[in-house]
Amino acid sequence: MFRHDVFSNSGASKLTRPVAALLISWCALSQPTQAGPSLEPGVGLTAEFETSYLKMIIDHHYSALRITELAAGTDRTRDAAITRTEGTSPTPDFAATGAKAKLPEVLSLARRDNRVQREEILQAQQFLHDWYGIDYMPQLTQEGQQMIQRLEAAQAGATFERLFLRMFSVHHYEALEPTTQCLTGRDQTHSELHRYCENILMSQIGDIDEMRELLCLHYKICDLQPFTPPAGTSSQDKSGSD
Repeated sequence: MFRHDVFSNSGASKLTRPVAALLISWCALSQPTQAGPSLEPGVGLTAEFETSYLKMIIDHHYSALRITELAAGTDRTRDAAITRTEGTSPTPDFAATGAKAKLPEVLSLARRDNRVQREEILQAQQFLHDWYGIDYMPQLTQEGQQMIQRLEAAQAGATFERLFLRMFSVHHYEALEPTTQCLTGRDQTHSELHRYCENILMSQIGDIDEMRELLCLHYKICDLQPFTPPAGTSSQDKSGSD
């Protein structure tokens, strides 16, 4: 005969309490420990890679600041209001400029990337300082200078937008391979760098996809491949004014 008290509420409570305690203990032990940010430098090959990568991405993003400024324009004084016509903060040593893009989607992408990449420059500088004692200032590469000069010379409006979307997608793509290497070759104690590189990889792939879509939608250039130089070359690319 079954005893009623085993299946009563009080009996069930007595049986489940030890089980619950065991489950709670097991869950606590199975959770990974949350380590704080690492302040130690990488070792061996990882240290050499990290310092090279961080300097590269700082310089790479630095040229993107001026590229996006030319698209969105610059504001010496930022208004408190969030509007579709606001510009970006000017890069040091560059003159203020009016927006050369006109499409709202291009202006939005340029403003967003300008702000994001300013923060990513600061974060990469902090990694270099904290881990390696390096205080690194952005430098404009020769390739970056050439892109900027071509965009400065482009007529505002449709001509500029076609060139900007092509060139900036190529610029984004050039950072993808070293950033993938960062995910697979950074020092394993530097989880912050893994997260940093993962964010760059995903955001820039998304931007490239958006720029391809804008070129196809507005300019019927639907064959853009940022890894195929000259990217998206077509008859439409050489023609057109506002």
